[in-house]
Amino acid sequence: MTGEQMLSLLGQGTLDTLVMVLPSLVLATLLGLPLGVGAYLTAPGSLRPNPAVNKVLGAIIDMGRSLPFIIMLVIVTPLTKLLTGTSIGPIAAIVPLTIAAAPFVARLFETSLREVAKGKIDAGEVMGASLWQLIWHVLLPEALPSLVSNVTVLYVSLISYSAMAGAIGGGGLGDIAMRYGYQRNEWTITYIAVVILLVLTMGMQWVGDRCARALAHR
Repeated sequence: MTGEQMLSLLGQGTLDTLVMVLPSLVLATLLGLPLGVGAYLTAPGSLRPNPAVNKVLGAIIDMGRSLPFIIMLVIVTPLTKLLTGTSIGPIAAIVPLTIAAAPFVARLFETSLREVAKGKIDAGEVMGASLWQLIWHVLLPEALPSLVSNVTVLYVSLISYSAMAGAIGGGGLGDIAMRYGYQRNEWTITYIAVVILLVLTMGMQWVGDRCARALAHR
């Protein structure tokens, strides 16, 4: 394989990885946030304690988090085909990536909300804030630095998941590292793919940490 071909291959693999990860990051955050907020609100001693609802939400979150991702890929194949028309490729990988990541980040978000000082919440209640006002004007703003850090953690996890999805037909850098590097014994491709994955991971980690620190000192 020529240098130009390798560059083109790795460039396409990087693009496919981002196509898998970035939409999954947004979708998992949008699904995980209400799950995390609901679990926090319905917990014992919280703003709207409801043991039955809390147990259901907790079960959904825990089942999603405990299922190995490789099993998730297989289980959701019918849903993936229904939504995307195929079970292979970076677009198809968005479905299992989102489903696997949403419960994970939901638990992280719940933990972030628990860290909000009770005095802030009490002050909002004293001022007559409704539940939704407490959520939007107290809980989420106060927890924002931690939420941003958790989204960064989610991104890093999705990069790892995408490599696994790529190895079994999802495309991206994981697919390239396995199919062109490992199986064809062209280890240079594998090493470069790993370096690119590290850059994608460490770059976002740096950005996320900077954003979280800036929000914490706002």
